[in-house]
Amino acid sequence: MPQWLSGVKSCLGANVYTEVPDGGWGWVVAAAFFLVEAFTYGVIKTFGIFLKDLMTEFDESNSRISWILSICVFVMSFTAPLASLLSNRFGFQPVVMVGGLLISVGMVTTAFTTSVNQMYITTGIIAGLGYCLTFLPTVTLLSQYFCKHRSVVTSMASTGESVAIFTFAPAFTALKTKIGWRYTMVVIGLLQGTIVMCGALLRPIIIKPSPSDKSSKEQLKSKQEDAKQNLDQEQLHGSVSSGDSGVQSVEDPEVGGQIMEKEEKKALSPKPNDKPGRPKLLDLSVLKEGSFLCYSAFGLFATLGFFAPQLYVVELNVSQGVDRDKAAYSLSIMAIAEILGRLSIGWMMSWRRLRKIYVLLTCVLLLCLVLVLFTLVSGFWPVAVCCMLYGFLLGNVASTHIPMLAEDDVVGIQRMASAAGVYVCIQSFAGLAGPPLGGVLVDITGNYGSAFYSCAAGMALGALFLGLVRPAKMGKLCWRKTGQQQQQKSAVEKDTSVRESSPEDFVEEDLSLNTRPNDC
Repeated sequence: MPQWLSGVKSCLGANVYTEVPDGGWGWVVAAAFFLVEAFTYGVIKTFGIFLKDLMTEFDESNSRISWILSICVFVMSFTAPLASLLSNRFGFQPVVMVGGLLISVGMVTTAFTTSVNQMYITTGIIAGLGYCLTFLPTVTLLSQYFCKHRSVVTSMASTGESVAIFTFAPAFTALKTKIGWRYTMVVIGLLQGTIVMCGALLRPIIIKPSPSDKSSKEQLKSKQEDAKQNLDQEQLHGSVSSGDSGVQSVEDPEVGGQIMEKEEKKALSPKPNDKPGRPKLLDLSVLKEGSFLCYSAFGLFATLGFFAPQLYVVELNVSQGVDRDKAAYSLSIMAIAEILGRLSIGWMMSWRRLRKIYVLLTCVLLLCLVLVLFTLVSGFWPVAVCCMLYGFLLGNVASTHIPMLAEDDVVGIQRMASAAGVYVCIQSFAGLAGPPLGGVLVDITGNYGSAFYSCAAGMALGALFLGLVRPAKMGKLCWRKTGQQQQQKSAVEKDTSVRESSPEDFVEEDLSLNTRPNDC
């Protein structure tokens, strides 16, 4: 028994690397994220196939039924800081496994509900909390396993959502026709139990450099050799010019001891930014950064266009005279285009010369135009073309907007875990309002195309704030811009003068430069 437990611990315990592996067990984490995406967002975005059945079963309006998905998305997003906190406290594996269990239980119990209010609890709260505990920890861990190829791998793994939409929409529609929507939800809930096994595969990663004493000794030894060579050269030049250099050798015990003492003091002296004690479970300091606030506003408004089109595109086709079974293929077309979009954006983001945040901004602007185009066309094939364009651009945005937090233009990889939780929490309010707002517009106008107007307006506002992220990061939106620039200029001049001085003075002055306050 102890041997079995030790074997399990070695297989599922933490992975220790000296640097980011860009592979290794990270590929297993990528496969787990693929399945998590399929059974979380993939199921959420195919929920529209049950819309008409639920309206008939419970005799409710579009807006009332839409609240099921809205509550689910809101709980999933609003509790994101809780997912970050629990992951930092207990680890990724138990959190994701518990989340998978909640999703499965919530979806199965939904099949036995007798009112919409009960579905608000089973699908909205229970399953929504499970979605939160599974998605965010998985994508955060995947970002830690990769560095150079992070964009490509994240985009490839995130295609699980699109593959699920492509396969689930027609499959669940056919299954619903044969066994009814209730038993179909039981099947979905059992399939979502796969997330529990995916959670067990999320081995945490530990970046542990080689021992400090060994590295410091090697550095001291190499520096002593360099200093000895320099002194020998100076002694040689001095002896040639005057016959006596007057310089002591490094092998002199007094000089060697001074060098050793200075280098050990430099290596062992703590950095000013290092804070003793345990790391914070949830770092809210990102809320003080203007770049993060602008990026969060982008996520808040752009989320209005993330779910409503998938929810209403089938009914839009049906209202235009298209057969319902044929209209269900609109989601499949959208899913195929989304797969292509996710793969293409991952390849594009790997180009070093591109500013990633500007690529994302271009995709958001084009997505806004496509949402308006939905309201101007009619018929299966014109709507199918819009679905292709929307799916391709949505794949670009959906696969990059959370990993973009790891870029230096926003917050950076070091604080991504906490920043992602806060960011998704801010998104939750738009996720709560988006589908019901579209449902209210449909009930008022009697036209499913009107639901796409709110999506387009949200995307436009999101693009505005996304364009302000980089100026905010550079300090161009701060009212103390002039003072900050003068401070940075004086710091650079000071840094230059210090580097021209003696090495021991440079050590002390360089530490002071790292503690400059951030006026933004």
